[in-house]
Amino acid sequence: MFNGIIKNTGKIVSIHKTTKNCILFINSKIKFTKSEIGSSISCSGVCLTLASFSGSNSKFYLSKETLDRTNFKNAKVKNLINLEKSLKFGTRISGHFIQGHIDVSCHITKIVFLGKSWAINIKLLRKYRKFVVEKGSIAINGVSLTISSILKNEFQVVVIPQTLKYTNLIKLKKNDIVNIEFDVLGKYINNS
Repeated sequence: MFNGIIKNTGKIVSIHKTTKNCILFINSKIKFTKSEIGSSISCSGVCLTLASFSGSNSKFYLSKETLDRTNFKNAKVKNLINLEKSLKFGTRISGHFIQGHIDVSCHITKIVFLGKSWAINIKLLRKYRKFVVEKGSIAINGVSLTISSILKNEFQVVVIPQTLKYTNLIKLKKNDIVNIEFDVLGKYINNS
């Protein structure tokens, strides 16, 4: 479980893909201990297990399911990845509860600059519309954001300068693909 407040990023330094899985190496300043091997790390919103680390490089395994559902199917060396360790009991939660279970990957349709903030429009298939509500929470590449408006076939989030500074959202451009996780409470309510 994560909260989507990203304070660390890393760069992909190596990818080993087959048709059924992928091994990913990410270089970052985030510090791991031996006891954290096997723990969950949010990598651009995707809950991955830390397989090993050496110095500033960490290794993750991605299954075919993960590749099929996320933007990691198009990952390249030097891509910037948002990183977040799982929550600790008793610490402050500033974002919202994020599981790291990506629901869908979607295209950026438009970015509008509003002073130092960005309004980002994201295409949304009709079948997912029931999971988005204005002023509700959503995770984009693992970043906890608020939905500012819902349009006909898309929704919009506004990203403030602080968030842009610390996340890979600063690298986004039109037609890029992002990982989307809808708010878990909304998913359960819509499934009842």
